[in-house]
Amino acid sequence: MSEKEPPAKDESSADRGQGGDQGDRKNDGSQRSHKPWRTEGLPAGHGDDDKPRRPRWWKWAAWIVGGYLVLFLLTTMQDQMSGGEQTIAYTDFTAQVQKQNVAEIFARGDTIEGRLKQAAEVPGKSGSTYTKFTTERPTFANDNLYGDLQKGGATVRATPVVAQRGVLVNLLISLGPFILIAAFYFWLFRRSRAGGGLGGLLGGGAGRQKKPVDPSTVRVTFADVAGIDEVESEIEEVVDYLKDPEKYRRLGARAPKGVLLAGAPGTGKTLLARATAGEAGVPFFSASASEFIEMIVGVGASRVRELFGEARKVAPAIIFIDEIDTIGRARGGARSVGGHDEGEQTLNQILTEMDGFSGTEGVVVLAATNRADVLDPALLRPGRFDRTITVHAPDQPGREAILKVHARGKPLAPDADLAALSRSTPGMTGADLANLLNEAALAAARQGESQISHRDLTDALEKVQLGTARNVVMPEEERRRTAYHEGGHALLGMIQKGADPVRKVSIIPRGRALGVTLSTPESDRYGYDVDYLRGRIIGALGGMAAEQEVLGVVTTGAESDLETATRIARSMVGRWGMSDAIGPVSILPAEGDARTAGVSDELLNTVDEEVRRLIEQCYAEARRLLRENRPKLDSIAAQLLEHETLDEADAYAAAGITHAPPTPPATPEPQPAPRDRA
Repeated sequence: MSEKEPPAKDESSADRGQGGDQGDRKNDGSQRSHKPWRTEGLPAGHGDDDKPRRPRWWKWAAWIVGGYLVLFLLTTMQDQMSGGEQTIAYTDFTAQVQKQNVAEIFARGDTIEGRLKQAAEVPGKSGSTYTKFTTERPTFANDNLYGDLQKGGATVRATPVVAQRGVLVNLLISLGPFILIAAFYFWLFRRSRAGGGLGGLLGGGAGRQKKPVDPSTVRVTFADVAGIDEVESEIEEVVDYLKDPEKYRRLGARAPKGVLLAGAPGTGKTLLARATAGEAGVPFFSASASEFIEMIVGVGASRVRELFGEARKVAPAIIFIDEIDTIGRARGGARSVGGHDEGEQTLNQILTEMDGFSGTEGVVVLAATNRADVLDPALLRPGRFDRTITVHAPDQPGREAILKVHARGKPLAPDADLAALSRSTPGMTGADLANLLNEAALAAARQGESQISHRDLTDALEKVQLGTARNVVMPEEERRRTAYHEGGHALLGMIQKGADPVRKVSIIPRGRALGVTLSTPESDRYGYDVDYLRGRIIGALGGMAAEQEVLGVVTTGAESDLETATRIARSMVGRWGMSDAIGPVSILPAEGDARTAGVSDELLNTVDEEVRRLIEQCYAEARRLLRENRPKLDSIAAQLLEHETLDEADAYAAAGITHAPPTPPATPEPQPAPRDRA
C-alpha cells in the first residue's frame, strides 16, 4: 500500500468531488488547536469549538486597576514617610549653620535640603526633634552661606541627600508585580491548553502535541492508495454508509461502530484510514493511543471524552486511533496495578464511548494495530469493533501498482522496468517499496544522473535486501572459501526441482555477511509443501556442505544458515505436522514455552530428535548433490573470484545450466530471507 505525496498547490478532484467543499475549507480552529489529535476536513465553523472558555477580561482589568491604585498609594506614602524631612524656617537653618551643626546639604534653586550632625528641637514643638530638614532661602538674603557651611565642615552636594522615587518610578514599581502575575497566568493558561489540562502542566510538557495539519492539503482517497483491492472491498460498506447513511437507516441497518485494521508494520493501515475518510468526504480525527496517556491518572479518559464529543459535533466523521494495543491490551495482567492504572482507565473510557453509539450518529471508529492477538476481548466483541480487516503485504500486481504510485513525480529512464522490479520484491510492504524508490532516486542523484535507470533500481534493491557493501580487503584464502560457500548455495538452488531461482551471487561483504546468495520465487507463494521446505533446508546448508566437500573444513560462516535450517525444521516437525514420528500435532507455540501448554518433556525430546534427523538427512543430500556436480561448483567459484558478483544470467551460465522459468505455483509465498555467509 502506498501514498502519493499531494502537490503543495493542487486541490485534487477527489477532494472536490468526493468530499464536497468540506475538504477545501480551511479549519482555522484546528490550526490553533493543541489537542492530542489531528483533524482533517472539518466543516467551517467547527474549528473554534475546542477553544477553552475565554476569561472575563473586565474582572481582570478591575482587579489590576484596583490593585495598582492601592500599591501606588502605599509606595507614595512610603516615600513620604521614609523621607522624614522637617520644614524649618530659614533663620532656624542659619542658626544651625552658625552652631556648625549642619552635616550636609543639597541645594536646588532656593530650596535647601540637608541633614544635621545632631538632632535639634523642632521650633514650637517641645520634645520633638529632627535631623533631616528642608527650607527655602529668601531671594533677598545677603549672607555668605557657602563660607559659613565650609567653616562648619558641612558637605555641599549636587544630588539629593535622600534619593526619592518620582511618580513614574512609583508607577513602574506598582505595576511591575501585576505585570509579572498576569504574564505568569497567561503562560499557565497557554500551557494548560497545550498540555491538555493538569497533566500537561505537571507532566513537564509531555502533553505538548503537534499542531494539526492543514486539512485542505492532506486529504487522500483510494486513488492515492494501491495494492489493497481486497481490503478496499471490505471497507467500501463503511464509506458508502458515511456517504449516504439514510439508505441504511430506512432498512433499520446500522454501520459498524468500529473497524480494526490489523497487519504488519508498513502495510498502510494509517493511510487506508485516511483514504476512507477522504473517499467518504467526512472529517477525520486521528491520534496515537500513546498520546492519551499521561502521568496524571484521569487525563487520558478526559481526552477520550473530549475527542468523541468533538466527533459527534461534526458527524458523520471518522475517529482513527493508531497503535491501539498501547492502551488496549488485555486487562488483569502483570502490568495492571489494582486495575486502576491510567491505561485501563483510558481503555474503559473508549469502551464506554463506543457503547454510547446507537449506530445512527454517523461516527465510525477505526483503529490500527500489528498485535491484534494481545487486545482485550472487550474491544473486539460485537458492538464495539464489529469488524476486523487484515491488511496483508501486497501481491505482485499490487506491488507494481504501488511502485507506479511512488514513481509519480520521479523521472524514470526508458529502461526502468517496474514490473520486473515488482517480481523481485515478494514480501515487501508499501513502506518498503517507497523506501526502495527513494534509495534509487538518491543513488541517481549522487551519480549526477537526470533520470532513474533500471540499474539504479536494482542497486537500490540490492542495498535494501543485502545491505551496504563494505570496503573490506579479504585474504585470498578467505575469498576462495567464501566463493565456494556462496557457490554451494547457488548451485543447489539451480539444480533442485521447484527451488526458487537464483537472482544474484556475490562475495562482496555486505552488512555482517562476507557474501550473499539471493533467491526469490518467480511469483508470490503462500503455501509450503514438504518437498519445498526440505529444498529450502538443503539450499541453506549448501554453503557449509561446499566448504566441507572442497576444503575439508567447517567455519563460522554457516551460523546464519544453520539458524535458518533449524527454524524451518522445527516448524515442520513441531507446528506443521510434517513428521511421521510426531504426527499431525502442533506442539511448539509461536511464542513462549510449550511446557506451559501441557506438552511433556518426552514429546519435546522427540521433537528435538526429529529436527536433528531431518537436518542431518538434508545435509547429507546437499553434500551428495555437490559431489555429483563438482565441476559446476568449481566453475561458479572461479567466476565469483574473477567478477565478485554474478547476476542471474551470469550465474546460470557459469554453472552451464539453462534457466527456464518454472510454472508459477497455484499459491504464492512471502520472500525467503537471503542466504548469507556471516
